[in-house]
Amino acid sequence: MRSHARFPDRSPLASIGHRPLEAFRPALSRRRFLGGSLAVAAAGAALAGCAADRSASPASANSRPRPGGRLRAVFAGGGAQETLDPHLANLFVEAARAKAMFDKLADHGPDLSVVPRLAERWESDASLTKWRVTVRPAVYHDGRTVRAADVLYSYGRILDPRRSFRAKPNLGVIDLAASRAVDDRTVEFTLKRPFAEFPNVLAAFGAYIVPEGADTFERPVGSGPFVYSSVEPGRSLLLRRHADHWDGAAYLDELEFVVANEESARVNALVGGQVHYAHELSPTSARIHRDSDRISVLRLANSAMQAFAMKVDRPPFDNRDLREAMFLLADRPSLVETVLAGTGQVGNDLFGRGYRYYADEIPQRVRDLDRAKWLVERSGAAGSTIRLDTSEAATGFLEAASVFAAQAREAGLRLEPAVGNKDTYWKDTKDAGVLSCFRSGAMPIETHIAQRLLTGSTTNVTKWARRDFDALYDTAVSTADEAVRRRTYLDMQRLLHTEGGYLVWGFADWLVGTAKNLAGVANAPANTLDWARFDKVWLA
Repeated sequence: MRSHARFPDRSPLASIGHRPLEAFRPALSRRRFLGGSLAVAAAGAALAGCAADRSASPASANSRPRPGGRLRAVFAGGGAQETLDPHLANLFVEAARAKAMFDKLADHGPDLSVVPRLAERWESDASLTKWRVTVRPAVYHDGRTVRAADVLYSYGRILDPRRSFRAKPNLGVIDLAASRAVDDRTVEFTLKRPFAEFPNVLAAFGAYIVPEGADTFERPVGSGPFVYSSVEPGRSLLLRRHADHWDGAAYLDELEFVVANEESARVNALVGGQVHYAHELSPTSARIHRDSDRISVLRLANSAMQAFAMKVDRPPFDNRDLREAMFLLADRPSLVETVLAGTGQVGNDLFGRGYRYYADEIPQRVRDLDRAKWLVERSGAAGSTIRLDTSEAATGFLEAASVFAAQAREAGLRLEPAVGNKDTYWKDTKDAGVLSCFRSGAMPIETHIAQRLLTGSTTNVTKWARRDFDALYDTAVSTADEAVRRRTYLDMQRLLHTEGGYLVWGFADWLVGTAKNLAGVANAPANTLDWARFDKVWLA
């Protein structure tokens, strides 16, 4: 567990002077906002409009929700690198545990629109630089009330310049010193610049609300639907129902997360009745158990971007010709068919197919082996050997590396797959190496850019850093004009498609397995609110 210094001087924050509530009228229309302003004034209506399909579990058609029981869910883990600090959550198992114990102000629905959680509503002034957020009545696991001061403390902790938290780039638009708690349930955020997509900040991955002063999480206290009971690091985490959760108590008495990094072990545990939910099945396992009378397989469509990440700040991929050669030598349909067993879609070297602002206008890139060979020769890389980092940290990575290495040989490049430690792979490949297997769950395109592609992004695996690109992002998020924003995102994606470091070869359907008696599991993309969400499921 990492240790951290407390973020100083959280309360009181500098006052900006009280302004009449009339100043905070919605600046944009319902159509223009992803759930922002008065479009989310009624939490129930917003949630109903973005509810995930909970008809996926076979038992749900034959049973009504009933309380009781312990659900055991198995995920791949991170060994000694795992954390219970919700602001450090990065692995899928960490993200699932964080949402069980903590709440965010908002989250993303299955279509990546923003839905309210701890925030009842939010609204901006006309300048898009001041936003008021109303915190709903909610309590922590120890009985304390969730307050505006907790929100400011949580965001201040994430923004601490001495530390690196996943949500920091997203929250960087907030001028925290100029923000304030109007009262215990109202936060007034002052932004450093106009920011039309501020609801995405509230829903950012890792932007959880913790009690004021919380800085160690050996025994986490949150406001989520489940309460910490015990942990065996790297092995299991046991939680119990939070009876006073604002969104209603979970049906389950207890929820236990267990770790099994090998996909075969997760499948065997599910088939053998040792667990009720197995995260991340392989396409092969899904095909084998498709008609099983013991388990059910759920396909969460378009959930995971599949890619190879080239670091553009160092040889050999600081050479634009070589990057283009990589784009052109890739046989994407073959990768989708071989690695994903056809359970996915072909990618076009851009994140977010099907999401808001995705650049469908850019023609699909197809294999051109002759031009790829010519570009390899021109780059000076012909006959060279390039290390390709891969691991069992994610299903399909070993297969993808092998298939892609064979494709590269046809263009005169030798890619040498190097299998890394599955427990430390993501940390090891973030800054080191030159080429690695990569994947990502769902998030808004704006968030993907903020977290991975700006000069100061903390998870910038490709090391893409261009001031002109940063300036385009600033333009996109600071305008209330939807048409301007859409054109600007298109320009950004054209740059990435031509010169970027992500070779996005496909979008996988996320595959999870469930016991036949588990009901209420939602069909929602990975990293959205209803993915790996266990407070609305029950054992039939």
